[in-house]
Amino acid sequence: MKLHDDVHNYYEKIVLEKIIEHNLDKKYDEEVMADFCCTVLNQLPSRYIRNDVDMAFYLPGHERELMEQRVETAIEVAMAQVAKKGSTKK
Repeated sequence: MKLHDDVHNYYEKIVLEKIIEHNLDKKYDEEVMADFCCTVLNQLPSRYIRNDVDMAFYLPGHERELMEQRVETAIEVAMAQVAKKGSTKK
């Protein structure tokens, strides 16, 4: 069985949206952002899908809000860990 290239974790999309919303990609360098993303995603459940369009259409609004809330909490935890390390963009 071959795993399709279009299969991905929907939380990745939300995490990237929130990173851009909070301008974190401008605050931290690529190395820190890679670790940051792993830290955030490891706190979240997996939600694998094939097409973002399908997820947007079938996902109830309250569930999307819950997912975004989980991402915000995970980002706060990851930001606290990054702050302890003192790494920012140079």
